[in-house]
Amino acid sequence: MRGWVRNHGLLIANVVLFLVFYGGMILSGAASYSEDQLAHGQEAVTVFQYLGTGAFAEATFENWESEFLQMGMYVVLTAYLFQKGSSESKPVGKDAPQAQDPRTAKQGPGTPWPVRRGGWVLKVYEHSLSGLFFILFLGSMAGHALGGAAEYSEEQLAHGQQPVTVLEYLGTAQFWFESFQNWQSEFLAVAVIVGASVYLREIRSAESKPVAEPHYATGT
Repeated sequence: MRGWVRNHGLLIANVVLFLVFYGGMILSGAASYSEDQLAHGQEAVTVFQYLGTGAFAEATFENWESEFLQMGMYVVLTAYLFQKGSSESKPVGKDAPQAQDPRTAKQGPGTPWPVRRGGWVLKVYEHSLSGLFFILFLGSMAGHALGGAAEYSEEQLAHGQQPVTVLEYLGTAQFWFESFQNWQSEFLAVAVIVGASVYLREIRSAESKPVAEPHYATGT
């Protein structure tokens, strides 16, 4: 068991942190939503009631949407673009292991099934990582639209105006403001790590070059 935890520690730590912070978001979100309800002369909600509101769905999927977009775009951009000196980039002007054609690679018992199968299955598998992120992005964007439309309509009714459909909500400035405010921060964070990893180090981190590595050395 100890060996399994060690071998999967990075994933476990991130899942635990996700659950802790997501739980914190739910509790604080329910409290904030209830305060807003009371301010408008309506009843406060329980945590479980809050989970069924558009406000909860919008807050959740709005953030997931930007994260999956960032990671999907990062996977694709690092496949074709370079940053000299960055640990986040493949080496410039050199063949990288990731660029090897799987059709010519030596196969063994541990070779993934899609590689052994070949054909269209391999073609899909070659882009399955970015594909997963873009599917999650589109799903989260749909959740953002559904939850946001419900929340926006609730606010409209509170101000004596008409509710909106999901399609109508997609045409509002509110929807795109919520999206762009998250998207821009994700790409700013990526730009910072790409540039900072040229000159800064974090010993033992896979996201950093070795501490004594020259600044111009690219990749890991």
